[in-house]
Amino acid sequence: MSMKKVKIIEVKSEIGAGTRGASMGVDAIKIAALDYGSNLFHKIDTIEVATENKLLFESTGSPYAKRVKGVYTMYERVSNAVRTSLKNNEFPLVLAGDHSTAGATISGIRIAYPRQRLGVIWIDAHADLHSPWTTPSGNMHGMPLSAVLGEDNQSNKMNKPDKDTLEWWNKIKRIGNIYPKIDWSDLVYIGLRDVEPEESYLLKKHKVKIFSTNEVKRNGVEKIARDTLAHLSRCQLIYISFDVDSMDSSISKGTGTPVRNGITEKEAGSLLVRLIQNEKVCCFEVAEVNPTLDKENLMAENTFEILQRVVSQITY
Repeated sequence: MSMKKVKIIEVKSEIGAGTRGASMGVDAIKIAALDYGSNLFHKIDTIEVATENKLLFESTGSPYAKRVKGVYTMYERVSNAVRTSLKNNEFPLVLAGDHSTAGATISGIRIAYPRQRLGVIWIDAHADLHSPWTTPSGNMHGMPLSAVLGEDNQSNKMNKPDKDTLEWWNKIKRIGNIYPKIDWSDLVYIGLRDVEPEESYLLKKHKVKIFSTNEVKRNGVEKIARDTLAHLSRCQLIYISFDVDSMDSSISKGTGTPVRNGITEKEAGSLLVRLIQNEKVCCFEVAEVNPTLDKENLMAENTFEILQRVVSQITY
């Protein structure tokens, strides 16, 4: 792997989630680092992106894209931070609260490299393919991939979002004037298992590559990683998004939407280490650690152990 200086980008935003507390995930991971006696956060440059979490004390606004204006502001800030980091020849390691801003991370990569084809590895229990037209909850952490795919899925619409909501949603989709940001064929899911019918329709329609938890267990991490990278061989760049709810709900309750039958923390760590060794990987993100739902900071500890293994693979 080429020499890269790692830059930690902290995004303590949780306005896209339905459960409170994900904004504290970054600090919970830092506490875990201290408990392990690690100086990881001391030796890596860190920047913190300003949040709009004050909006949590106000009305949610649109029922089909809650706090969408604030999410757009976060898209601008996060995409700018990621773009700047990449332009400085750094490896952005994004520690995020809720998953909504992952669409902003992807946007930042594309703004930095507008002519490069970007592959996305989405390690998550959920597909995050909703739009204001289909969302059952209105929470925008279920929409980041639709935003970068430019997908409204109106053929499966359940909602009637108002003009204002759609204006903000379209601004999010078109941030950086690149639309769409990624192609369906350049998306791979690992650990996906909790999918709504509207999302299933899109996954089938576009024949999206999915590796289930059972496939990870049956075939082993090495094969899953190899097949994932082979599927993305036409891409020049790869981004990895790791939602901690991809791990089994028995490991920890410390995330907003835990789901049974997930991968173990050992499988997650080994998989990420194997993937991150590929020189096309230009950015890695962790999201949805929520210590307020946890016991003894277990999720943050598991996540920190994985993070430590991942960072050791990126030379800095």
